[in-house]
Amino acid sequence: MKRNISILITMLLMLTFIPSAYAQKVPVKKVAVKYQVPPSVRNITKENTYPNSTQDLPLLQPSDLTKKLINSSKVKIENPDLIRMLNESSINSTPFAIGYRAIVYLGQWPLNYESTETSPNWEFQKINTNYFDNRGGKVPYQIKYVQESQKIIRGGLTAKIANAEDVKKMMLLKAMEKTQLPLSFDTIIGAGTKNDHIYNIPPNRLGYLFAYAPGVNEKGKVTYGEVYLMLKGSKKFIVIKNVTSQGIGAWIPVQDYVSFGFAASERPR
Repeated sequence: MKRNISILITMLLMLTFIPSAYAQKVPVKKVAVKYQVPPSVRNITKENTYPNSTQDLPLLQPSDLTKKLINSSKVKIENPDLIRMLNESSINSTPFAIGYRAIVYLGQWPLNYESTETSPNWEFQKINTNYFDNRGGKVPYQIKYVQESQKIIRGGLTAKIANAEDVKKMMLLKAMEKTQLPLSFDTIIGAGTKNDHIYNIPPNRLGYLFAYAPGVNEKGKVTYGEVYLMLKGSKKFIVIKNVTSQGIGAWIPVQDYVSFGFAASERPR
């Protein structure tokens, strides 16, 4: 009897130990990276004298047929233009399709883009310098940002690649999703754009207020493949052949944001 009780106690102790040991092996969830805008960077959407059009690239919703075709592929399909083409396609089934077989070549496409690194550069491109000489002054002089001339900021891919426009769209979508910033490969800061923040130039000093357009450096891998639509009886599915991958990077400007840097010196810079 005593032996049975000792065995029972041992088993209970083992049961209480196993969950705690298992709990220690549960992987810790990775915390999502937050892209915080520094205090020196300001949104000038309302002040910008050039009204930039909003870069709106919503994720295209596939139709029921497109969903089935995408799910039948062994390679992930995310290209919005390929999804749009599949959405516009219609394939009618017939009960007399026994023995029917067809192969439709849809072309070579960039199928998906996998982001590996997204890094903001808040001083991506210098766009303006406001200057005042207060070396003869006896009190601080207040200076504000005024854009002296219209400035066009363009981004782009860091290397030549096939189907560049399709790749840019996929990279832009991933970068916008990760950063939650208004990104566009082309943006404009209009002449006369202002900001009310004041910078004080001390007496006997030269004051320089530098303005920069921020940008995001996006890096990752794009996957290409030849897309075939297979019709076999009443079944419809996609087959991807000759799959290749290529690394690619891009610079994407942040729309309607300006980064400021102020310096006061005794000598001209």
